[in-house]
Amino acid sequence: MASALLESLLDEDALRAAEAGVPAAAAAARHASAHAVLRDGLPRARDEAWKYTSLRALEQRRYANGDVDVATRAVDAGAFKLPGIDGARLVFVNGAFRADLSTLPVLDGLVTSFADDGAASLPLARDRDADSAESRAEAFVRLNVALAGPGLVLRVAAGVHIDEPVHLVFAGAAAEADVAWQLHALIEIGAGASLRLIEHHVAASANAHLGNLVAHYALAAGARLDLVQIQDAAAATTLIRRNGFRIDSDAMLSMHTIEAGAQTMRHDLCVDLAGRGARFVSRGVFALRGRQHADTHLVVTHAARDTASDIAWRGVADQRARGVFHGAITVAQGADGADAQLSNKNLLLSPQAEIDTQPALEIYADEVKAAHGATVGQLDERALFYLRSRGIPLDIARRVLVGAFCNAMFADLAPTPLRAHLEALLATRLPQAGAAA
Repeated sequence: MASALLESLLDEDALRAAEAGVPAAAAAARHASAHAVLRDGLPRARDEAWKYTSLRALEQRRYANGDVDVATRAVDAGAFKLPGIDGARLVFVNGAFRADLSTLPVLDGLVTSFADDGAASLPLARDRDADSAESRAEAFVRLNVALAGPGLVLRVAAGVHIDEPVHLVFAGAAAEADVAWQLHALIEIGAGASLRLIEHHVAASANAHLGNLVAHYALAAGARLDLVQIQDAAAATTLIRRNGFRIDSDAMLSMHTIEAGAQTMRHDLCVDLAGRGARFVSRGVFALRGRQHADTHLVVTHAARDTASDIAWRGVADQRARGVFHGAITVAQGADGADAQLSNKNLLLSPQAEIDTQPALEIYADEVKAAHGATVGQLDERALFYLRSRGIPLDIARRVLVGAFCNAMFADLAPTPLRAHLEALLATRLPQAGAAA
């Protein structure tokens, strides 16, 4: 029997509407994905990939399927402005594109479109046996394929360098009822081209919306993508994101990620180093408080020779928050010369907070350099004592140490005003004055 969530989203009227007016291949994909979700349900606690994130409460909720009045929702444009970022901006409100809030890019070699058949262009969740853990793990991808409307397609032509960042904004606006939105994106960077991209989730209301974003990135040979992800969604939001990256020979993905908003957040990052000399660098932070729950699931596959990955994430949890970080690296057979490095360091700022970290490394090739490690601890009492001996109050000393711990992940981020903005955002999530030691 389907859960209340799936019943509210995948009723017959919604499925007919989703399959109407799109090419036959897309309609077939929507139909198959919807019935696969209804057949298999959402991930469960016994499914390994979701063992630390319970969806029991979410399954019992009902949402409006998309926002029919999104075009008239009032949104303060000042809420998503970023210092030093003044170029192209594409704004999505409750999952739908808003041209009136956007500044469309007018750049040679950069093409933006909104495809009605985008579901068919995305890598679809594979069909599996009923009731299998693998099938349930793909539930939100399938839900996205089944229901998402026109999706974003962003293409950079071969050899073109886009120096000014393109700003993608995903804002949640107030609505009469809590809304579930689905959105997909396809970003392709041609051979030898480069793009700077900012993915920005921002709170524009107090609604407890459900957002489901699936994005696929393809980097051709010699391409470069500098990606900044800022997740500062509304405090009551549930946000599910799936980013898939295919990186071809001598291409490079550099990514900075901050996870600070949403009540419940799941972020899947799947990186395929598919071509010789492909490189991936990731720096990330999650800063949680209250009863926030953040689950980051990072899977990197070295599939070709002489590939490299350098991953460093840090996490902070205060009060009753819970953070989860799963970092898995696989060096496939034939991927000789791979260099894989993963580090995850975490701080618990409260006896009630919890962080679960799972580094994993599988190697099936020769002549490989690889290392991984994870720590979960508390603030260094000696460092606190040193600062307090210099006359610094305890609450300020704690903020200084935690801030330095987090900000180290953005030390190489440009431009400087953007880095300062992220540091200020993190500061709002750090222990407040009067917090217990």
